[in-house]
Parts: sequence; structure tokens; C-alpha cells
Amino acid sequence: MKAFGIAGHSGMGKTTLLERLVPEFSSRGLVVSIIKHSHKSIEVDRPGKDSYRLREAGCREVLLLGHERWALMHELRGAAEPSLEYLLERLQRCDLVLVEGFKHGDFPKLEVWRAELGKPTLWPEWPGILAIASDAALPCAGVARLDLGDTRAVADFVWSHAENR
Repeated sequence: MKAFGIAGHSGMGKTTLLERLVPEFSSRGLVVSIIKHSHKSIEVDRPGKDSYRLREAGCREVLLLGHERWALMHELRGAAEPSLEYLLERLQRCDLVLVEGFKHGDFPKLEVWRAELGKPTLWPEWPGILAIASDAALPCAGVARLDLGDTRAVADFVWSHAENR
């Protein structure tokens, strides 16, 4: 299993890029999974549902199984967020895990950057950023630039730099 990160400020288009990369890798016969880290509180369950009620009652984990998918929810209940390694170990085997977030993790990443948002690049401050995918010229030198619109070239870069886990 290989892993590679997609980094960038909020609103830069990380998810949009991932939406294009997943079918590109799938067309190459690869099985792709994603780990998305959010600094916000997430809620994948709804109040009133049995699973929500059981989590609220104190269950550490609730696994939901339906005809089309299953989901495992794990309550941290004040514990520290798990490491990327811990989460990778819980995924079923696949060819590539794309990781959005875990900005301070030292693993290979591609930054998504758009000039029109007026924010600085994360490179070189964040560890692991190997290149920047952008739709404009970069405001900095010393880092490779990929054309954000060239999904095939971005996918080639990601696959060639993804780290075995």
C-alpha cells in the first residue's frame, strides 16, 4: 500500500483535485482509499437514529452495515486524535491511500495553490511538500510546479512519489 498527501489552505481545491485523481487512478486499475482529516467536529450520524442514540449512550464504536456500504464510527471521548499510521493500519488493503490533512506529518505531499485566493504557499514551512499544483505561476522558487488542470501528469507525479506503507 502506498500513501501520498494532498495539502493546501481551505478553499484551494484539494477535494476537487481528489475528485479527478480517484477516477484517473481507478482507470489505471488501482484501488484507492482516502483519509481526510478535519479540524472541525464531524458528524456522520443523525440525531434520532439508533446508531446515534447508542453512541450517545456511551458506545466506543458503532459499526453500521447496509446493503451498499458499512461505516465504523469510533468515539474519541476526549482521547488524543490517532496518528496517521494508526489509521492506515485500520484501512483495508488498497494500492493507494490519498491523505488530505495531517499537515504536520512528514510524508510526501503535493500542495494545491491558487493565486486568486491571496494566501501564501504552505511550502516550505510544511514538511513533505515535494511540489505545488497550481493554475498560475508560483510566487516562490525552489519547488516544482505542476499544472493543476493536467490530471494525468498530477497522477503520474503522485504515484511515482507515493511512499510504501
